[in-house]
Amino acid sequence: MAQKDYYEVLGVSENATPDQIKKAYRKLAKKYHPDANPGNKAAEEKFKEVSEAHEILANPEKKRQYDQLRQMGKGGFAGAGGFEDMFRGRTGRGRTFTFEDLGGLGDLGDLFSSFFDLGERTRRQRWGPQKGADAYAEIEIPFDQAISGGKTIVEIGKEETCPVCGGSGAKPGSKLSTCPDCGGTGMLSFSQGAFAVQRPCPRCYGRGKIITTPCPQCEGRGQTFGRKKISINIPAGINDEAKLRLRGQGQPGTAGGPAGDLIVKVKIAEHRFFERKGSDIYCRVPINVAQAILGSKIRVRTIDGKVDLKIPPGTQSGTKFRLRGRGVKLDGTRGDQYVEVIVEVPKNIDENQKKLIEEFAKKAGLKH
Repeated sequence: MAQKDYYEVLGVSENATPDQIKKAYRKLAKKYHPDANPGNKAAEEKFKEVSEAHEILANPEKKRQYDQLRQMGKGGFAGAGGFEDMFRGRTGRGRTFTFEDLGGLGDLGDLFSSFFDLGERTRRQRWGPQKGADAYAEIEIPFDQAISGGKTIVEIGKEETCPVCGGSGAKPGSKLSTCPDCGGTGMLSFSQGAFAVQRPCPRCYGRGKIITTPCPQCEGRGQTFGRKKISINIPAGINDEAKLRLRGQGQPGTAGGPAGDLIVKVKIAEHRFFERKGSDIYCRVPINVAQAILGSKIRVRTIDGKVDLKIPPGTQSGTKFRLRGRGVKLDGTRGDQYVEVIVEVPKNIDENQKKLIEEFAKKAGLKH
């Protein structure tokens, strides 16, 4: 099987910037996301491949290691025989051991750990219990709910522990057999020149046992893909595009590891009357010419209900009034509401009204 080139997976060049890598990942992740391709195994595998490539290339340290390995594979370190020939050896059980047995470039950090024999602790961290991946979702909530808070439901696609095999991947009642490659040790060891390399067995994934009869429900994966509805608490005063983290609601862990987290991006729907900026509320209210000239008292809508607002005589269109403490409660304080009044000029007037206005203009010295 050919080794994966993460740059080719994302369709970017070796000199791609972090923003270009992120943009390419988002485009492909959206295209192949399981939610957009229900029941499509090929799309699901492609999504995992794209996510794996992004995980490596978006992390500066992992990307640095990966780039070094790619150069080795081109002959920079392995010499004329190539990088794979450098790792070609024997398992000690009569089978040729190649670079593919190292799992390709699936986890570069572990490849370096094994290559330089950095100790059993590092390998146990990778092949022992692993936390599941984080899941991501985006929801839109009403303006009023963002102010007052409350509960909402988000539906996501996620992996779940297989209900038939309980996550073992084996058909209930079937037995596991000893891995023929590692002899049940879970590890493959060989030497190459001055290097001693030990690596978890890729056939049994370091467990020493292999499944002889896969579970018919999950096909040996130990997990099934489905949809789940999750209740979310929306805190009062939440900001637009805020992210909420729900611990343990992400993808399930492996080998008994904890589940990942669910990260929900919250979008706030626009309101037809109010506009929010931080903890302050803004709105526009129409008044007529008489109210603007003579002054008035009007009723203004706030997020708590209607209140009185005094309009002084001679108020100009565009004047803003401040209602203290009528904004959003945020971080222990409360913002204000700003009301901009818009003077509406009547479009249709009768002859009598027109004469009265002309008389007013004449006495006030107004040109028209």
